[in-house]
Amino acid sequence: MSRIPEDREHEAPKVSHFLRNDTYYGAVQIAIFQYVSVAVFVFLLAGYWDLQVRNESLYNTKALQNQIKSLPMPAPRGRILDREGRVIVDNHASYRLVLSRENLREEHVEPIARGLDLDADDLEALVRRFDRRPSYYTIPIKEELTAAELAFVEAHRNAQMFPEMELIKSQFRLYPQDGFASHLSGYVGEISDAELNSPEWASHNPGDLIGKMGVERYNNESLTGIDGQRQVRVDNRMNTREVLGVKPAVAGKDLRLTIDLDLQTVAELAMEGRKGAVVAIVPATGEVLAFVSTPGYDPNHFVGRIKPQEWKALTEDPHKPLFNRALQSQLAPGSTFKPIVALAALESGAIDENFSVHCNGGATFFGRYFKCHKKGGHGTVSLHKGLAQSCDVYFYNVGLRAGIDTIAKYAEMVGYGRKTGIDLPGEKEGVVPSSAWKIRTFREKWYEGETVSVAIGQGATTVTPLQMAYAYSGLVNKGVWMRPHVVDDGRKPQVDHTAEINPVNLAKVLDGMCGVVNEGGTGAAARLPDIVLCGKTGSAQRASNDLLKTKQGQAEFKDDAWFVGFATRDNPEIVVAALFENGEHGPLAAPIVRDVVKAYYDKKSRQKQPAPAPNLSAWLTPGKPAPAAEPGTRPR
Repeated sequence: MSRIPEDREHEAPKVSHFLRNDTYYGAVQIAIFQYVSVAVFVFLLAGYWDLQVRNESLYNTKALQNQIKSLPMPAPRGRILDREGRVIVDNHASYRLVLSRENLREEHVEPIARGLDLDADDLEALVRRFDRRPSYYTIPIKEELTAAELAFVEAHRNAQMFPEMELIKSQFRLYPQDGFASHLSGYVGEISDAELNSPEWASHNPGDLIGKMGVERYNNESLTGIDGQRQVRVDNRMNTREVLGVKPAVAGKDLRLTIDLDLQTVAELAMEGRKGAVVAIVPATGEVLAFVSTPGYDPNHFVGRIKPQEWKALTEDPHKPLFNRALQSQLAPGSTFKPIVALAALESGAIDENFSVHCNGGATFFGRYFKCHKKGGHGTVSLHKGLAQSCDVYFYNVGLRAGIDTIAKYAEMVGYGRKTGIDLPGEKEGVVPSSAWKIRTFREKWYEGETVSVAIGQGATTVTPLQMAYAYSGLVNKGVWMRPHVVDDGRKPQVDHTAEINPVNLAKVLDGMCGVVNEGGTGAAARLPDIVLCGKTGSAQRASNDLLKTKQGQAEFKDDAWFVGFATRDNPEIVVAALFENGEHGPLAAPIVRDVVKAYYDKKSRQKQPAPAPNLSAWLTPGKPAPAAEPGTRPR
């Protein structure tokens, strides 16, 4: 059966249901598009109104802020110079990295810390410190960047990476190496939270660098300059395109000290490898020529922010390198106290120069035996021999005759038991025991047996090396004590206090001190061939005899060695006090003072010598005459 072919031309078209409703569907689409278009238009119109009309100034300011940066220009601190203008502490140029809080993002803190080898927790804590501060305060995070750190910053300091990083060219402190004069100069560091809350630092802000110790701290305001500012236009990569304005920084004032760099160097070398201190003073003016405390520390480690491991090493060092022994070591003065006791006894009439005792190596007082440092004894001893040979038995008797309160009176007169007022921070005042002091401190009466120990500079008596130099400066200056100072501000030296002392009694005491050095006394190691140097040795126990018996052989319990000297006898120009901790015997401290005094007079002698004649032959060239001098002049 044949199939009838289909007539496709006449076949009725098939229309889907969807196409049959295309008119309705198209109308819905058009309506939706119209509503969306109107909503977008209204949104844009509202934004335009907010941007151009209602908050025009606000958004203009923000737009400008995205283009213009205000960068601080830290002022360099003033230099620290010696008395002749030689530089002790200087500055050098380097880079400081800060974080702009306006661009800071929390998620960037950790990778920034990682890239700069910083502790992320420490950096986050530092950022939090600034939370309550205005947003224009920048956060200093790294000082003196290395080449590798600079490369990291330059590679990532853009809008796409870490736009909060900003480099600032700054001046950083440059201190002498190996701790030279470290306790004198001190160091600078970032201000702490505790300091920010102190009235002393009320004008400072987080991140500021301030003096922390020594001259740097005491003279912080004059050394600190006034920061400047630089406005620049930057692109989206934070590169500077245009400098819009500069307010120059004003450098801090240079500070000239009374310190003589030559004497400071000699004193530092004399104390090398030893614990202790040296202080040299001009008695007529109070100028400090040398100020040494050893061991020292390297202040360069503190520039910016010291590393935790370095700080730990310093604070845990048993030799305490951060401790300023020159004005903070409060130790028994030992036999250097005997001239004060002798003067107290003479001035009060308790003895005269002919008072004598017999020393056979010790004596018994109040049922207790007290030894003399010389086992065989000194024989018959009067004032001059008692001082020159430092006889303990003689001074046991002199002290008991004078009494504790008379001794205390004259000890306080020379400056013990109170601060000297030197222009350095952290000075300690020491202790001058008396009957009133013991009642006030221990609520107990004073016993005469205690006076025996005080008479030879032991017991509760403590002084600092600075106090010792100051005390003898006033004595050799005939009862006039000048205020000690390390800054030469050009003003007239200040008299601290005066005392009426019988010149005859004073001369007897000072003559006894000359015998210490020049008549075979305990300070013979300080003798100089052409200079009459006088002084007094001292060996002082660091603990009671009972405790020392259990600590035999332990270095930290060995006696301290003292020597205080002045030169010359008839015209004292310099007083030097030296402390050699655990040096055991006072004569071992004598060469330290000798070297400083010798350096002083050697330099003075050189300065008096006429300048050498010019080498005129160096002017001559074969075939040419020497240049003629101008009329009225001569070669110099």
